[in-house]
Amino acid sequence: MKLRKVTAASAAVLALAVAATACGSDNDKDSGSSGGGKKIKIGIKYDQPGLGLKEPDGSFSGFDVDVATYVAGQLGYKPGQIEWVETKSADRENALQRGDVKFIAATYSINDERKQKVDFAGPYLLAHQDLLIKKDSTISKGTDLNGKKLCSVTGSTSAQNVHDTIAPKAQLKEYSGYSECIAALQSGAVDAVTTDDSILAGFAAQDKYKGQFKLAGLKLSNENYGVGVKKGDTATVDKINAALEKMVSDGSWQKAVDANFGPAGYKNEPAPKIGQIVK
Repeated sequence: MKLRKVTAASAAVLALAVAATACGSDNDKDSGSSGGGKKIKIGIKYDQPGLGLKEPDGSFSGFDVDVATYVAGQLGYKPGQIEWVETKSADRENALQRGDVKFIAATYSINDERKQKVDFAGPYLLAHQDLLIKKDSTISKGTDLNGKKLCSVTGSTSAQNVHDTIAPKAQLKEYSGYSECIAALQSGAVDAVTTDDSILAGFAAQDKYKGQFKLAGLKLSNENYGVGVKKGDTATVDKINAALEKMVSDGSWQKAVDANFGPAGYKNEPAPKIGQIVK
């Protein structure tokens, strides 16, 4: 199965988002307010399979995309009224402060430093730093990485954290992107890849890797993904929180998790409670 453009599960998510537009407020005055064929600009990643990915045909797929589409529906926007904007990690705060986007759903972990610059709705997913290993790998705990080659992307602290706190004899390998790390794992050039389990699961779910890898399930950190909103825009935060609660209660959240991460055997945490940050 190709990394889905529209699976049955995600089609259900989109259908619910469209149906929900009738509940959206007609009083929003922000850029891309509801109704009238106006647009809403939403920040996502373009290069993370299973989370936020721009497909070759120009469509978008992933869990963050499904969450954002559902939320937009609750705010009164149909899928065709959404303008997706690429927001790389280093530019997320600036994009919100400049007003380039209304909100961001892009593996955006909530932390105290970021909360000084932006507001967050959610969290909508509790992820953990983990390892992706080959299906037949004997690595079962962090210390098994001693003497092994561990990959992460340049500038990431994930591999260094493992090296400093768990496996000081691990050999760190850095590549420019996670796709290069996954390819190195496939070829045997490295023994494990580390970052958030949701990101690893998304890459592993790609058709070309399906069935080759597994998550170690080590839960090396807690990453509370939130929806970023411009600082001080409490009205939008409240609306998004209400949308996220409805997404969980009507079953759309779990369908989106299964559709995007299921092929990698991702064992997700239960949907987090709004405002509940797991340290």
